[in-house]
Amino acid sequence: MNGKRVLFIMAAPLLAISLMSACATTSAEKQSHDDWEMLFDGTSTDAFRGWKMDRFPEKGWVIDGDALHIQADSKAGDIVTKKQYASFDLRFEWKVAKGSNSGVIYRCIEHDDVRLSFMSGPEYQILDDDNHRNGKNPKTTAASLYAHYAPNDKKKLKPIGEWNTGRVVVNGSKVEHWLNGEIVVSYDLDSDEFEKISQGTHYKQWEKFAKEKKGHIAFQDHTDDVWFRNIRIKELDG
Repeated sequence: MNGKRVLFIMAAPLLAISLMSACATTSAEKQSHDDWEMLFDGTSTDAFRGWKMDRFPEKGWVIDGDALHIQADSKAGDIVTKKQYASFDLRFEWKVAKGSNSGVIYRCIEHDDVRLSFMSGPEYQILDDDNHRNGKNPKTTAASLYAHYAPNDKKKLKPIGEWNTGRVVVNGSKVEHWLNGEIVVSYDLDSDEFEKISQGTHYKQWEKFAKEKKGHIAFQDHTDDVWFRNIRIKELDG
């Protein structure tokens, strides 16, 4: 038998298996991709509106290249997702100007007696640790659960002007804060520990804080220049 034909016969099954594997991988990747909802892809703000508003703010929050930029001193206010989420995997990228402060607040609700988003939802802190006064307290540094839990020693924060990857995973009462690929905070919203810590903070004055099982996700206007991009979310069964 011709040597080339033997090689072809031997290679054909391997090629078929390879093609089948590639198709399966592509299908799996598509399924995984389809599970994600893009909240901001660099072009549209349709997933958001202003806090306690029925439209997106007319000023302050602007599309800057592929990022959503909250401009310093614009008095635009927070923006929130139009939808509410219970259990989810939220991913985003963020960067700050020198001395800037912001936050990502989750499970927040616009009750009549809740003036600002952070009064009802826990906050993933966004911060320039080196140049903002909050950087002096580990519990108010970047990626902390603001005023409650400090990030662990796996935290690696990028320098000013560079993009960090943020992630918040909420599965039932269990919550994780991620920064640049590492879990840096984990806690249980329903635990006695969380309640005790919260009662030792200024949050104790807001009776609706962290009580909701489902709510909006807010991106905070803290009067400083901050940029967000690639904001996406996957709802979980928890």
